[in-house]
Amino acid sequence: MKPLPAISADPLRDDCASEPIHIPGTIQPHGLLLTLSEPTLVVLQASTNLNTELALGPVALSGQALGSLIGADALAQIRLALADLDADEDELHQVTLNGNLYDAVLHRHQGLLFLELERSVIPRHTAALQVARTLRRLQAAKTLDALYQTCVSEIRALTGYDRVTLYRFEQEGHGKVIGEALSDGMQPYLGLCFPASDIPPQARELYRLNWVRVIPDATYVPVPILPAMRPDTGAALDLSFAVLRSVSPVHCVYLKNMGIRSSMSISLLKDDQLWGLITCGHREPLRVPHELRTACISVGQLLSMQITLLQDKEARRHEHEKTAMIDALVSAMAADTLDVMESLLPYAQTLLNLTGATGLAILVEERLHTVGVCPSDEHIRALYPWVQQQGKGVVHSHQLSADFPPAEAYQSIASGLLAFRLPKPVNNAVMWFRPEVKTTVQWSGEPVKQREVGATALTPRLSFELWKQQVDGKALQWSASELHAVANLRRNALEHDLARQVQREHAAVRARDEMVAVVSHDLRSPLTILLMQCGMMRKMVPADDTKATLRLNNAIETMQTATSRMNTLLEDLIDISRIEAGRYRVALQTLDVTSTLEQLGLMWHPLASAKGVNLTWSSQPGLSIQADPERLFQVFSNLLGNALKFTHLGGAIEVMALAAGDEVLFRVCDNGSGIGAAQLPYIFERYWTSREGNPTGSGLGLYISHGIIEAHGGTLWAESVEGQGSVFSFRVAAAR
Repeated sequence: MKPLPAISADPLRDDCASEPIHIPGTIQPHGLLLTLSEPTLVVLQASTNLNTELALGPVALSGQALGSLIGADALAQIRLALADLDADEDELHQVTLNGNLYDAVLHRHQGLLFLELERSVIPRHTAALQVARTLRRLQAAKTLDALYQTCVSEIRALTGYDRVTLYRFEQEGHGKVIGEALSDGMQPYLGLCFPASDIPPQARELYRLNWVRVIPDATYVPVPILPAMRPDTGAALDLSFAVLRSVSPVHCVYLKNMGIRSSMSISLLKDDQLWGLITCGHREPLRVPHELRTACISVGQLLSMQITLLQDKEARRHEHEKTAMIDALVSAMAADTLDVMESLLPYAQTLLNLTGATGLAILVEERLHTVGVCPSDEHIRALYPWVQQQGKGVVHSHQLSADFPPAEAYQSIASGLLAFRLPKPVNNAVMWFRPEVKTTVQWSGEPVKQREVGATALTPRLSFELWKQQVDGKALQWSASELHAVANLRRNALEHDLARQVQREHAAVRARDEMVAVVSHDLRSPLTILLMQCGMMRKMVPADDTKATLRLNNAIETMQTATSRMNTLLEDLIDISRIEAGRYRVALQTLDVTSTLEQLGLMWHPLASAKGVNLTWSSQPGLSIQADPERLFQVFSNLLGNALKFTHLGGAIEVMALAAGDEVLFRVCDNGSGIGAAQLPYIFERYWTSREGNPTGSGLGLYISHGIIEAHGGTLWAESVEGQGSVFSFRVAAAR
């Protein structure tokens, strides 16, 4: 066997995160490892110490049947263990090789069966007695701090390690020791932080996948696995789930620098993520037998559940308190007629209590209100555009000067920011502020790894002496319950703001309807009188061809045309009011399509002929629709009127009706001047006209037609090529 290899000077491997620790190609020497094919149980790869244990000499084991190597009795135990593995049972099986008793552990990974054998150490019944007491004490803990301390004390009593620490991963990635039990004379780590680089990402992932990890002696000589590559695939052997997997040489030196000879780690998970570790260290080699490790896994699993339960219990308590505050604030928004933001001002203290902030600012348009300890109005107004640019419903930072550098000018009073705004076209925001909390973070050694001069390979930390770091510009972090409460408040504010907008819209619609009704009523009477007077005047005009008579007839005709046009505009305004209020009603009845088009042709054919335009119509036989005849003729009048207006002498207009499933498709086609591509998307908007300087078009016809067809449950659309003509199409329901 070769000594522990030196760390490779690979220039590409410039940090721990790139080290392939899951495929070391070696195992620790306190056990034996084989990979087997199934169902034949033929050996594919084996650790070289198996030859020594079985006194086989330097023969190749790959390709040999497992039974021929370990004997029939041992093979029978392995088959029992395999049956338990298939049944997801966790029963420990033992085999005897050359008179030595081994604990057998099986697992499957990437199409291989892994068999690991470790020397049995102590009688198996003692661990069960010890762990029962440990589990009872963990379940009795009422607070998180009590749970942490009970855990480390019990694990130390259970395993005999010199030091047991509970290590929690913080949001920034580094770890903090929150519980510790240790032997006399050992340097305490309680409260210290360990840099995130001490446990790189790929190592954290292996901890997440495996509940326990043991190193009985960090000064071990690695045992190679032969052949080095998998015979079946040619790939490196993935030992991610192997108990005996060799550890990184960097980690072994790391332990040595800590004064630790043997170690064990127990993973703590929350929501299937690595929450922390129970790390155990001993100054001398220490073997932890399989059954005791299994007991430690049970402790880790129970502790993970207890941490989740106690944290959830605390979160529920906070949630209950904040829900009561939210209810009071929502009631205030509902009762007040002011802007929803400003309606919260009388409840400023409740808003501060909701988040644990010391300052509050409410911005509505140009009005800024502040309560408590806040930056100046000028600073808040300068901060608002940054909040707006974040594009989030809720914006938060506990280091505002790092995220928004101008905030350094007032970081002593506002290093923490929590804010929300509503999606409105005017300035609006509620902002909470927290002051800077100058802290001293105590690290176990300097948190930034330093390479030795001239080193190009990975190097572990050399010092774990207390190293203090002064941290400025940070506030207490906003908790999950505070962020959730503010998101809840924003959601309610948005709902109430939208409700008020709807109320204002309804009020505006009612006011407009009333105005339209009054205007149309007040104008119709004089217009009717004007038309009657024009008729009377025409009867009084002499029946001669003098210039005076012609001028008088022209004037009367102009007055009649203008009055009729004004009547049409009044009708259009009433239609628009109903369409926009969603109150446009149609009186549906069954209409024969062929008959309808014939009536339409009789009305419009003389007008088309007078302009020199050929008007034709056609329909598939037997078509009938559900439609309001008056409104349908209004749509056709708008479409045919536009077609005639923009179709030149000698042009053609065609009206056709086609079956389209449960609907009937109508098309009005012309070969007139057409509509430009840039204008086409806007033709159904109010007041759109296709030609500038068109005094005869109000721009309401297509808008109203679109609304009429929608009131029928159909759709109206247009296709056009400038200079070639247009096709207006709409669908209405067929009669059944």
